[in-house]
Amino acid sequence: MKFQGSENYVATPDLMLAVNAAITLKRPLLIKGEPGTGKTMLAEEVAEALKLPLLQWHIKSTTKAQQGLYEYDAVSRLRDSQLGDDRVKDIHNYIIKGVLWQAFTADEPVALLIDEIDKADIEFPNDLLREIDRMEFHCYETRETIRAKHRPLVFITSNNEKELPDAFLRRCFFHYIKFPEPETMRQIVDVHFPGLKQELLSAAMQVFYTVRGLPGLKKKPSTSELLDWLKLLVAEDIPLEALQSKDDKVAVPPLVGALLKNEQDVSLFEKLVFMNQRNR
Repeated sequence: MKFQGSENYVATPDLMLAVNAAITLKRPLLIKGEPGTGKTMLAEEVAEALKLPLLQWHIKSTTKAQQGLYEYDAVSRLRDSQLGDDRVKDIHNYIIKGVLWQAFTADEPVALLIDEIDKADIEFPNDLLREIDRMEFHCYETRETIRAKHRPLVFITSNNEKELPDAFLRRCFFHYIKFPEPETMRQIVDVHFPGLKQELLSAAMQVFYTVRGLPGLKKKPSTSELLDWLKLLVAEDIPLEALQSKDDKVAVPPLVGALLKNEQDVSLFEKLVFMNQRNR
């Protein structure tokens, strides 16, 4: 298996190299980067390009590692026993298989996405060390060991909200997705808006990178925000002149709510515009 990019995802050479290195080493690919830089979409596109089924595990703050393996539904078994259901005789009827169990027992190789692992408790990565390393775990209720028939291609994403344990990091191949340079960003936009006028794109990107470069922003606009903003500009038929300020002075762009997502950043930007206008 070798990933060489896809029509729907602009992968830089170093990102493709990282994916293929993880495949060669048979280690999980740990992907970090700003929110909205395409970490989750990478797993989806690699799975599609390599023709692998994709299992997804989206992590929340309350997620426990055990849920990825299996859960024992003791409450349902107790209820069924009170009702005289014959299902209670087989404990397998009350084992809820997690994504790791499904990935390990799949008849063909699969891709597995563990999305936003840093949202969980700090012990979450440590609780998965043995399973990810040895590709097996023990189910105590059924007294069986679940071993991977085929080693899944594992993608783990993180937004850097928490530091991950060193022992966990040693078991992964790491790649940080840098924020796209303007040329790469143009390629990304072209995938989503192939017929976009270059004059509009150039003006929009100049505004976008100006806003991103504003010091003190609580949340810088990401690639996904730029794509949303462009979609609105096209849908609302915003004229090119609305994006071009006179004398290269800073101005509030139309539909700025697609780029800035909290009141502090909007207020900061408006103050910059006001100060800029006073200096004219």
